[in-house]
Amino acid sequence: MSRSILGIIPARAGSKGVIGKNKRLIEDIPLIEYTINAAKKSKELTRLVISTDDTDIIEIANLKNIEVMQRPPGISGDTDLVEYAVKHCLEQIDISFDGILLLQPTAPLRSSKDIDNAIELFFESKNRVCSVCLCEDNHPARMYSNKNGVLQSLFPELSQKRRQDLPNIYHRNGAIYIFTKTHLYNQGIIGPNMTPYEMNIESSINIDSEFDLALFETLIKNK
Repeated sequence: MSRSILGIIPARAGSKGVIGKNKRLIEDIPLIEYTINAAKKSKELTRLVISTDDTDIIEIANLKNIEVMQRPPGISGDTDLVEYAVKHCLEQIDISFDGILLLQPTAPLRSSKDIDNAIELFFESKNRVCSVCLCEDNHPARMYSNKNGVLQSLFPELSQKRRQDLPNIYHRNGAIYIFTKTHLYNQGIIGPNMTPYEMNIESSINIDSEFDLALFETLIKNK
């Protein structure tokens, strides 16, 4: 029985944390191209589109032979949710898909194998899928609030436990989201009862700062 997945790469022009980050060159390759290359190697994707308002990204997409959905100004601002871009893409496509795969270019180290495994999990679980990584020393047990100059543990019952004795807690790493159109319009991309697709910490970098870009470049060079 055939099954279909629409892949969407959202890549708006604006970015406050890292100017032009989606097209920044890392080892002479635009950041978005790492995501494009992984998606193109997927065996499970039915169709792939890029949603953007950036003429440079459109040029990159054309060079890579990727379909472009030109995002209107009304949904391209700093405060506009990525859900708006996904809904805009669906409005331009008159074909229904079993699932929608969101691949943010700021998570460039997810592989085609990750994509295909997550899609398989989506069909097995019959539920939306979200990629995560295990919290290690950044565990919430190590986190505090500052109340009038005094640190107060967010989880006092866990604050003195050794790392290896802490319960497993997972961080949403932003690399992969898979959902249906019904999920999107009823609850949004992120909602209750998501099925986790676990990735290792090395593949879970999410670029929001110049430091993240430098770390990513180091990882690429070392690979």
